[in-house]
Order: sequence, then structure tokens, then C-alpha cells
Amino acid sequence: MKIKVIIGEENLDQKIPEGCTVKDLLKKMEIPSETVVVKKNEFIIVEEELIQEGDTIEIIKVIYGG
Repeated sequence: MKIKVIIGEENLDQKIPEGCTVKDLLKKMEIPSETVVVKKNEFIIVEEELIQEGDTIEIIKVIYGG
């Protein structure tokens, strides 16, 4: 399946297997899930959400510190 991934100013086309979750995608891209908020087609979602063909996934890096 092909999806569109947006990270900041980058627009990437990614190929992922059928039944892939947001957690699987983040792992594949080596992005720790604790450091981001993920939107699918403009809605914030949890990492167990399944990704479908043609979805747009936006990965928003969260800044935190002490």
C-alpha cells in the first residue's frame, strides 16, 4: 500500500504492508512514539490505529523538557 507521510516540511511517499498500524510505521521510520503526536487524515489518532491505502499521516514532533 502507498501512503503519504508528512513530517514538518517533508512530504514522503511510503510503501507499507497491509494491516500496518501507526506503531508499526513509527518503528519502521525509527521514530520513538513517545516523542510524537500522529494525525491520520487531519484527526489525531492512537498508535494502534490501522493505516489504509491512500491515507495521509502527519507526524508532529513534540518538544518537551525540564
